[in-house]
Amino acid sequence: MKFLHTADLHIGKRVNEFSMLEDQRYILGRIFNIACDVKADAVLAAGDLYDRSVPLGEAVSLLDDFITALSEKGIAVCAVSGNHDSPERLDFGSRIMGARGVHIAGTFKGRMEKVTFTDSYGEVYVYLLPFIKPAAAEPFFGAEKTGSYFDAVSAAVGASGIDTSKRNVLVAHQFVTSSGEEPLRCDSETVSVGGVDNVDVSAFSPFDYAALGHLHGAQSIGRGTVRYSGSPLKYSFSEAHQEKSVTVVELGEKGKITLTSVPLVPLHGMREIKGPIGELTSPAVVSQGDCRDYVRAVLTDEDEVTDAVGKLRAVYPNIMRIDFENRRTAGGDSQTCASGDVKNKTPAELFGEFYKSFNNVGLSQWEEEKIKETAEKAVKEEIL
Repeated sequence: MKFLHTADLHIGKRVNEFSMLEDQRYILGRIFNIACDVKADAVLAAGDLYDRSVPLGEAVSLLDDFITALSEKGIAVCAVSGNHDSPERLDFGSRIMGARGVHIAGTFKGRMEKVTFTDSYGEVYVYLLPFIKPAAAEPFFGAEKTGSYFDAVSAAVGASGIDTSKRNVLVAHQFVTSSGEEPLRCDSETVSVGGVDNVDVSAFSPFDYAALGHLHGAQSIGRGTVRYSGSPLKYSFSEAHQEKSVTVVELGEKGKITLTSVPLVPLHGMREIKGPIGELTSPAVVSQGDCRDYVRAVLTDEDEVTDAVGKLRAVYPNIMRIDFENRRTAGGDSQTCASGDVKNKTPAELFGEFYKSFNNVGLSQWEEEKIKETAEKAVKEEIL
């Protein structure tokens, strides 16, 4: 039995005001091809199918195209809602789609939906657990059993009557930890302050494999078979160094699982470049990568750069972000610009401190002399 595990599609997402729909259409096509190539029985999509609860029409059409293509090839889909999705919207038409092998669990209804697959070793049960909060589980299990995210997930798993002698797979979208140890995270993920939404990996002990979504970096937590597939695309520059992939899960007889990561090559890469603008726009540096990549440029010029965006976009058409790193932006003295005995300082001295507090570098000797001349002239003219 073969499953292809992916998650966090975030269809419709914008990154630094760039629409990712073209990139998402391309990468979903790659995932479809991989599913066909490995002869997957089903695609497991572990939440955050959309980037927002009310998705754009183009996003809905793209997901529909992807699911329809899989269904026409006889590849089942087992998907759950994530924290970015609208559970009720994902539930729409789910009972009809289930007859075509498309199983989507948007809302939690007291028990996890179970999808049955069969191979030469017998049944494989795939359980679908939508993103669940304590408040969503409380009506079914009571407040005393759903005081935390861990309690809510444990109650949902316990109510599903899982036969641990069989092969069981879970699709879920939660923040999973292992005895207090947290997985690697990045800027584009939403995790509650203080880790109140964490679920310990022990809640998933009845499952041979747990296909997780929520974190964008591919990784296992607690044990090798509790795994985040990661997002198929890079959605922030904190993910720039991640290698994106999908996970192929092959189940043999009970207790035998093989996991294989298949790399995903995007339509546009995402990377960071750093240096003076003259260097970054030189042919030697531009030729080191694909100029069509999504780029964050960190400029180290000490002098003001005129039309930095225009100059960079001329050679990097998909420049997303520009930051500056020089003496003026580096951390400096925490004193205020009017520190010390203000009454006994000249206007030129006060201006010099003000300038340094904002630029982290003092005035040049020529600038100090000009400021002093201007201040003295102003005093004579009774402006100050």
